[in-house]
Amino acid sequence: MVPRPQALPSELPGAAPPVESVGFLLIPGFALMSYAAAVEPLRAANVLAGKTLYKWWNAAPADKPALASNGAAVLPDFKFGADVGSLDLMLVCAGGNPATFNDRRTFSWLKKLAARGINIGGISGGPFILAKAGLLSGRRCTVHWEHLPAFQEAFPDVKLTRSLFEFDGNRATCSGGVAGLDMMVALITRDHGHELAAAVSDWLLHTHVREGAGPQRMDLRFRLGVSDAKLLKALRAMETHIETPLSRDRLATLAGVSLRQLERSFNSELGRGVHEHYLAVRLARSRQLLRETSLSILEVALATGFASASQFSRAFRRSFGATPRDARERDRRVTDPS
Repeated sequence: MVPRPQALPSELPGAAPPVESVGFLLIPGFALMSYAAAVEPLRAANVLAGKTLYKWWNAAPADKPALASNGAAVLPDFKFGADVGSLDLMLVCAGGNPATFNDRRTFSWLKKLAARGINIGGISGGPFILAKAGLLSGRRCTVHWEHLPAFQEAFPDVKLTRSLFEFDGNRATCSGGVAGLDMMVALITRDHGHELAAAVSDWLLHTHVREGAGPQRMDLRFRLGVSDAKLLKALRAMETHIETPLSRDRLATLAGVSLRQLERSFNSELGRGVHEHYLAVRLARSRQLLRETSLSILEVALATGFASASQFSRAFRRSFGATPRDARERDRRVTDPS
């Protein structure tokens, strides 16, 4: 058995703090890690405080077991659409391709909760669900980096950031993954102070608590295993110039090296030339746009730096072994098998 930690000051006799009630709405295909990162800090807070500070329940559309993206099932213990009583926070957990989720009953329930002034949040792809329900208009929010291009295209009236998590009034959004732990630690700090929040982090072996404004993605230095500072300048320029690609000469100038040196660095560090790597970056973005937006093939082509749909289709097929249209249809069958 795990030994009982020493009592914190919050365990000492006195007025009992109010119990915070949190609901989790699990959308089919949600990321299990994102859900666990949000719910486990609540359990840890109760254990470490020696009293019930938080209670929570799980709901799912149609009251069916909620299947996570890895196939694990979470059984709902709260009736979908029922009166939530004195709920303090509703968190929508989603993953996969939230752009294809169109359950009107879910949107209606969330709108009713919002009309009551209940705090509502979204985790990973959850902000996509909130935006589709019309609950993020004019708000500052974040979403998992994979969903950023589709989100920007679908909801131009939302103030989208690339943060780990955001609080804007009674809306909370989180990019997902382990960032859910950072967000919940921030909420525990707000509710019960730094000492308990720090104890929760320590107990969960979370030794570096990140601020909400922190970056979502690993620095290119670690993501690609590259240490050359000049090469990194060229790589960052590629990732920020996808719709209007930079020439190889311009990339070399930005990196402060000759084109020959840049080509040599790309081949030695990444195993492919400048053009090949840049094309792979653009095609990866096109795959995201095809999967998560309603943009036409031509619009996706133009958004990723191709001069025509035919040029884009040829490059896409060479890379992925399927036409953009076939890949889009296949991805949609995977995320919506019905």
